[in-house]
Amino acid sequence: MENPITHTKALSRFLQLLDGSFPSGIFVHSFGLESHIVLEKVTTIDTLERYLHNIIMDQYQKFEFPFIQNIFHCLETNNLKMLINEDDKYSAMLTIDYAKASQTIGHNYLKHINYNISNANVKAFYEAIDAHKCPGNELSILSAYAYELGLDKNTLILLWCKKSLMTLASCTLKISRIKPSEIQQMLFRFDASLESYIDSAQYQVENFNPLFEETIY
Repeated sequence: MENPITHTKALSRFLQLLDGSFPSGIFVHSFGLESHIVLEKVTTIDTLERYLHNIIMDQYQKFEFPFIQNIFHCLETNNLKMLINEDDKYSAMLTIDYAKASQTIGHNYLKHINYNISNANVKAFYEAIDAHKCPGNELSILSAYAYELGLDKNTLILLWCKKSLMTLASCTLKISRIKPSEIQQMLFRFDASLESYIDSAQYQVENFNPLFEETIY
């Protein structure tokens, strides 16, 4: 039987990786939010909330959400070749700077995970990354680690999306006059809609990318 303390330690490590503050080397970008504020498309808490809803619908539902679903499907069906292809395709659909950052963060994740993996499929994927058979993107490595810990894909999508919204919203504190208390309450309101966004996500990855300065408002 699995030692519950060992699982707790692994879950604690997963949460620290998901947070994005550690390890060092995180890729910080406003993902178009700065240009929206400069163009006065986002000036209030209501317009910020609308912007975040739009980025979920225009990007996350079409790109990151289905990508996470695909990673889980590959692991569940023991399809290492397809898993490697998905990781390659993810890099190809990013801009060069973001692709490099995603790979750097992903490899930092592996250092902290320390390859202490029991699932054979996850272990094989991490070994393929170590052998330079695929890039090893941040989200694919995180998804595989979540699978190792027994998290279901929708739970990971929920946690990742909420974390991403929090990170984006925190950028607003530096480049707008929106109050922190307003931002906190606005983020709480997303809890009522995230489940429906996840359920209605498409199954095929599309390359929508505001990257990063296009106005999607």
